[in-house]
Order: sequence, then C-alpha cells, then structure tokens
Amino acid sequence: MVSLDPVHGSLLYPPDARLTEKEKTSICYLSFPDSYSGCHGDTQFTFRFRQSVGRRASSAIDIYNRDAPASLQVEAAHFFGYAYFRQVKDTSVKRGYFQKSLVLVSRLPYSILFHSILQVLAPEFFEKLQPCLETVCNEIDQWPAPTPGVTLNLPVMGMIFQVRIPAKADKLGGSPVRQSAAENLMPVPTLLPSVHELDFFRCFQSVLIHLQMLWELSLLGEPLIVMAPSPTVSSEIVLALTRSISPLKFCCDFRPYFTIHDSEFKEYTTKTQAPPNVVLGVTNPFFIKTFQNWPHIVRLGDVRIEGDLPKQVKVKKPSKLKTLDTKPGIYTAYKTFLHKDKILIKRLLKGIQRRRPSEAQSAILRRHLLELTQSFIIPLERYMASLMPLQRSVTPWKTPPQIRPFVQDDFLSTLEHAGPQLTSPLRGDWVGLYRKFFRSPNFDGWYRQRHQEMTQKLEGLHLEVICDADLLGWTRDKSEVEIVDLILKLRDKLIKARRQQLPVQDGVFQNLDTFIRTLIGSLRDDLQDVLETG
Repeated sequence: MVSLDPVHGSLLYPPDARLTEKEKTSICYLSFPDSYSGCHGDTQFTFRFRQSVGRRASSAIDIYNRDAPASLQVEAAHFFGYAYFRQVKDTSVKRGYFQKSLVLVSRLPYSILFHSILQVLAPEFFEKLQPCLETVCNEIDQWPAPTPGVTLNLPVMGMIFQVRIPAKADKLGGSPVRQSAAENLMPVPTLLPSVHELDFFRCFQSVLIHLQMLWELSLLGEPLIVMAPSPTVSSEIVLALTRSISPLKFCCDFRPYFTIHDSEFKEYTTKTQAPPNVVLGVTNPFFIKTFQNWPHIVRLGDVRIEGDLPKQVKVKKPSKLKTLDTKPGIYTAYKTFLHKDKILIKRLLKGIQRRRPSEAQSAILRRHLLELTQSFIIPLERYMASLMPLQRSVTPWKTPPQIRPFVQDDFLSTLEHAGPQLTSPLRGDWVGLYRKFFRSPNFDGWYRQRHQEMTQKLEGLHLEVICDADLLGWTRDKSEVEIVDLILKLRDKLIKARRQQLPVQDGVFQNLDTFIRTLIGSLRDDLQDVLETG
C-alpha cells in the first residue's frame, strides 16, 4: 500500500515493502492524473508499470500460476497499481487544491477487488493519514494467500470482503460465486461476485457496432491507442480490451493509464521504428500528435445518451487524425477478417430499448466474446494435442519423446473439416485471421504455455513409468558407476519435478525417494557419504 502526497513530497510505504527507487518513482508519476484529465473530486483508475530487473518468482507464485487461469496469473515483469485520487478545492493549500492519491500495488490483475477495497479505505485515509494506513497494512499482512478455487474472507477497515479466486479448472462462463456460510464472522461479509470482471457493456457502449474489429485487434496484439476523457475510462477500456480474448492470455504489453512521465515514454514514441505491440490508455491530447504514426487509435468523448442508444463512434481514416480537437472515432485502415455479428448488435440494442440492466447486457457481451474466442482456440488446441507423443512411447529406460513441431500449413489444412465454423456462426476469412495471429505475441505466448504444459505432462508420465519399473532388477548386473549415474539422474528429475509441481499420481515422489535411498544404502560407505551430502 502506497500513500502519495505531491505537495509535501512524502512517501509512505509499509516497512516490508521491497520496491526499488525506480519503481517508487513510477508509482509517484502514474498515480496522479495529468492536468488534461479533468479529474475533480474522487477518481479511481488502474495503471501498470515494469518491475525492475533481477526479481525472481517464488515457489508460491509458481504454484498459484499452475492453478490460476492464464489471464489471472501473476505478472512476471510488471506491477499493477490501483489508484484512488482525490482533488478538491482547498484555499488553505498554496496551490488552491487538496490533492492526494492512495495506491495499492500488486502483481495480481484483481482490479474489481482492489478498487472495492480502496473505496472503503481511501476516504478514511484522507482524513487520518498514516495511522490509518499502518492499521490497514497490518490487516492485509494477515490475509490468506490467494488460492485459485478457494473463497477468501478479507477483513479491512471493519468490513469483510468475500471473494472467490477463479481456478483454471472452473467451467468457463459459469455462474458467479455464491455467498458461503459466514458463522462467527462479524460484520456480515460483503460479497464480490468477481475479482476482475469489468462491466463490458459500460466499457464498450459507444463502440458496440465495432466490437468485432476491437476483438480482432486485441487477438492480433495490434498497436493501439485509447484516448479517453479520464483515467477511469481509459484504464477500464484498456483492461476490457485485453480481457475480451479470454480465456486466451493477452501476451502483449498494455498500459491502462499512460502519461508522458512514464519511464517507457521515449521507447514507445520513437518514430525510427514501427509501433510496438502495446495498448496504451491516455488522456492528454498531446498524444494525438505524438502517436500519429500508429495504425489504430480509438478516441472517445464523454458518453452522451441520445434517445435510447449511446452515440456510436465512427471508423475514420488515420489521415483524418491531424488536430488537437479531433472528434471521437476509431482512426484505422484495418479491415476485419470476420463479418459483424448483427444478431448480437440487435440483441444489445433491443436490451437498451427495454431498459435491460447493464449487468445483464455485460453478461451477454462476455458470453459472446468467450464463445468467439473459444471457437478460435478449439482448433488450435485440437491440433496441438495431436502433436503429443502416445503414452505407450514413454518408457523408463529412455528420455521422454519430443513433442512434434507445430506446422502452420498442416494446421490450416485441418480447418476445412474441423475449423471454427463448427462452433461459430460468424463467416469470413478465418484462415487469414489465423495466418496473422501466427505472427502475433499472443500466439507465441499461447504456444509456449501449451508446449510447457505438454512437456511437463510428458515428464510426469516418465516419472510414473520409472516408478512402476523393476529398477532394482535392472541394477543387479550393473556396475557401481552405472548405479551412481542412475541415482544422480533420478535425484535431479525428482528435484525438478517437485519444483515444477509436475502432475503425477499420488505416491510417485515418495516411492522414488525411497528407491533412491535404497540404492544409496547398497553402495560402499564412502560413496554413501558423498551421495548423502552431495
């Protein structure tokens, strides 16, 4: 938890915070909206910044990531900042305004949970300052570790937030968490149905008719600028775009709120190379000129309801983006590979006319995007599974067989009979979309993750067949050197398997431990001493 005060220049961190000076500086700059944001009163938003080099993931993070959905895994190279900013007139202050920002920094993308906590904490903090912050930090220190699939009760400021952390094994699109029994808990817990799911309808209400384009741009990891009237709108839309391709993980860089003070400003604004694969949320009109060479810019104005339908922005040519007073619109020359889902748009528009609640509209949108992404992923998953060696080819006396290579043309040849058209009503150039997807960081990230999971599966199977083999019988006619070599190889595999939490049957690790000790006990005393201390 971080308190920031630009007037007095003070920084308050809990004693055990381990942030570098560069990270602290990033938090200072990003937690205060720039002067063009028009933030008066209370504003909440999310930002994301790079971790300093040299950090190492703990085994607890590895275990969490193993069970968490890809989109909710701990960030390997970035922190998330969840800010609550207050700016109100105050004649007692030299600048004429009271300005403070309270920030919660985490590696977890739990925007709904952390912003809900800040809504309780921030008003109290702005009144009582440091004592309040220290009390809350002590409470947070006592929270249980985030565990996928488990409902947690998190006390803060006299309240208890009850939330279930999603698990990889959850049924996609399932119902939200139900409130669990809360005996001996006072006060009654406040139920949060999600730690991360945004109101998709509110985020996309002015671009509903262009949803297919935005989904494709997110899927392909295209360079994209979102210019919004406030950090709140900017950060929500950037997060919504990255989550629109769930359960596929968005593997490109993204900054929900980006300012000229960001440490990567020069890196992202250079004109000597093509724009990077990143989604930036901004509020400063200065960026219109700075990012004129970017291929896709979404400029949003204040949402105004005209009749029953929020005014929809138009797609315009990038050449129209010239002046600081450019009108709202999507400035791009991109042509979608797939056709629009007119049925979805009509359903949402009818929902607006019938005053359907925003939560219900969001559920429709989320279901549509989930099914669209699943239709796209299923053929990839099916083909990837076909590259896995047969289980009978895994033997105890040889290293595990290799996963066959992913051949793009071979995959594309499967689409005619087993493509996304089997599960999606959308028509268009699916093959062209896949070809471009293959060149994106999102494909690279998906492939690396699946290849790693399959490799670990093979390693787990190999350990199981080793455990079932007659290893003692194999050692009877073997030399001492060969037995020592077997011990070292088995020990190395066991250490690696435990570190990676390989999926194996119960008892495999224990049985191999016992076998290794038995083999060591059969050797000369001097060798036993070396192996036991090695």
